[in-house]
Amino acid sequence: MRTFKKLASAVMLIMSLFFLTPSNSSAITRAQKPKGRSSHTRPPALTRAEMKEGEARLAEMGYGTGRGDRVIDPRNALIAFQKWEGRKVTGQLTREDFEAIMNAGAPQARDSGYSHVEVDLDRQVLLLMDSEGVVKRVLPVSTGSDKHYNEKGMSGLAYTPRGRFRIYAKVSGWRKSPLGLLYYPNYFSDGLAIHGNPSVPQRPESHGCIRIPMSAAVEMSKLLPVGTIVLIYDSQSFVSAKDWANADKQNAAQNREP
Repeated sequence: MRTFKKLASAVMLIMSLFFLTPSNSSAITRAQKPKGRSSHTRPPALTRAEMKEGEARLAEMGYGTGRGDRVIDPRNALIAFQKWEGRKVTGQLTREDFEAIMNAGAPQARDSGYSHVEVDLDRQVLLLMDSEGVVKRVLPVSTGSDKHYNEKGMSGLAYTPRGRFRIYAKVSGWRKSPLGLLYYPNYFSDGLAIHGNPSVPQRPESHGCIRIPMSAAVEMSKLLPVGTIVLIYDSQSFVSAKDWANADKQNAAQNREP
């Protein structure tokens, strides 16, 4: 009987060792497994110096409102860049956006050689060109939603017209319109204006006006005198105004003659 008990105890000990060994082996294997970089590891965060470098490059290319290399509104500058380049519009500067900014070229106007404004409805951006046709400002905008509206006793289609226009009137400060307040409006067609608005969505949502960020409204008002040519287009429509610009130059030359 005593021999049987000793034999049973020996069997139990061997079985215990059998079940414990794989577990301990697995633990050792996991501990000894080298730690490699996960394929899902996020890229390193941008440093403050890199963020400043990205903002300076945006300003250099004309994005946002700025003086020299100083960007006043970096978020809207980034949104304008993301819209122009067809990137995901977030307003948040990522490592991928930073690299795209540093490798990008400045936007080019559809019409060149004269001072004017272009509004690209597909990209939802506004471009301001100097007298040489060089892009000096690129702003995010929100234009007509192309939806029917019925608000404040008025109804109609929220449509931003395509074509060529001129700034024909301006107002400094706030102007009350039948559908809301406009900040520093620059009128170009039948009461429609390029104006500042606290809300500039990423997509077309206005009643037909061209909304620009509040931070850009005062500066743009100064840069858009009455008579400024405005080109508004999408992928299906574009009309040049070089003939208007040439006529303006001829009239200006004639007025300077004694």
